[in-house]
Amino acid sequence: MKIIIAPDSFKGSMTSIEASEAIRKGLLEVDKDLDVILIPMADGGEGTVEALTAILGGEKQSEEVKDPIGRKVHAAFGWIEKTKTAVIETAAASGLPHLEEGELDPYHASTYGTGQLVSRALDLGADKVILGLGGSATVDAGTGFFEALGIRFLDEGGNGVQASGGTLGEIKSIDATNLDSRLADVEFTIASDVSNPLLGREGAVAVFGPQKGVAEDKLAFFENGMARYAETVTSHTGKDHRSDEGSGAAGGFGFSLLAFLQPKFESGFTLISKLSELESHISQARLVITGEGKVDAQSLYGKVPVGIARIAAKYHVPTIAFAGKIEGDLQAAKQQGLSSVLPIVDEPMTLAEAMEQGPILLQRAASRFMTNVQLLSEKKEKSSNPTG
Repeated sequence: MKIIIAPDSFKGSMTSIEASEAIRKGLLEVDKDLDVILIPMADGGEGTVEALTAILGGEKQSEEVKDPIGRKVHAAFGWIEKTKTAVIETAAASGLPHLEEGELDPYHASTYGTGQLVSRALDLGADKVILGLGGSATVDAGTGFFEALGIRFLDEGGNGVQASGGTLGEIKSIDATNLDSRLADVEFTIASDVSNPLLGREGAVAVFGPQKGVAEDKLAFFENGMARYAETVTSHTGKDHRSDEGSGAAGGFGFSLLAFLQPKFESGFTLISKLSELESHISQARLVITGEGKVDAQSLYGKVPVGIARIAAKYHVPTIAFAGKIEGDLQAAKQQGLSSVLPIVDEPMTLAEAMEQGPILLQRAASRFMTNVQLLSEKKEKSSNPTG
C-alpha cells in the first residue's frame, strides 16, 4: 500500500519534516510493510526553507543578521549548491516568531535582515533565489531589505531615511546607484499565496497591519505613508505596481520587489508541489495523509491540506488530514476532496502541553488511524470470504 505523507508545519510545535516523520513512525508501528513517501510541504511562509531544502537536496546555511527590531540573531536559509539556488524565508530574519508578546513595533520594524540573507546568498554565487514572503512582522514595504542591498531612501532635503514602516511617508526620492549589481544576474521567484494589492481595504495595512501590531487608530497613518512611498517609487521607476496581485504581501514587500527586481510570483504551495513532483506521486498512491496545526474554514483559501486534497481528488485518492486544532464547519473542505480531519490531541491538556508534545501526539494519532484501517480491511475481507 503506497501512502504519501505530505503535511505542512504545525507552527510552534513541529516542522513539516518532523510532522512527516511522526506520521511515518505511527503508521509503521502498525504495518511495517507499508510503502510510504515523505514530502514535507509549506505555502511560502514558515517552513518553506526546510521543505524545499529537503526536496531539492540542499543544506542549511546560518547567518548572523538583524531581527525585525534590529537585534542580532542567527537565521537559516537553504542552499542548493548544484543549481546555485538559495531558499530564503522572510520569517527567518524578519518574522513574527522573533518577537515576544508586547514587542510588536510596526513603526520601527524592518526587513533589513532578509536583505542580509540575500546578500550572503550572493556571496555564495547564487543564480536563483526563492523568497517566501509569509510571516513577516513588518509593514516597511521591503525598504529595509533594499537598504541592506544598497538602495538609499532620501527625505525632501536629500538626507537619508532609515527604512521602516513608520518612515515610509518621509521618503521623497530614491538613490539606487549602489544597489548590489549582482542582483541583475539573479532569477528571483517569490513564493506567496497572498494576492492582495498594496493599498485600500484589501491592502497591506488594512488586512495585515493589525497582526503586525498596527493599532486601529494608527491604520490611517501607516496607509498614508504607504501611499506616499508608492507614489515616490512609481515616479522613480516609471512603472506602477500598486494594484498588482501580491503587491500587498508581507506588509507591502511584494510591491518593492516588483518595482526593483521584476521577480516571478508563484503560489508557494504550487511551487513546492511542482518541485517535489507531488501530483505524480499522488497519482500512484492509495492514500494521502496531510495536516497542519489548525484546520478551519479558512483552510479552503490557500492552505496546504485542501490544496493536496484537490490534487488527490483528481485521481480518486482519499486524503486524511491531522490537525492540532479543528474549528468550524468543514463540510466545504470535504467537498474539495478532504475525506476526514482527525484531531491529534487524545486527552485533556493545555495548548502549551499539546504544542510541546506535538510529535508524539501526531505519531499516536497516525498509529490509531492505521489500526482502524487494518480492522476495517480485515472486516471487509471476512465478509467477502465467509466460512460455513
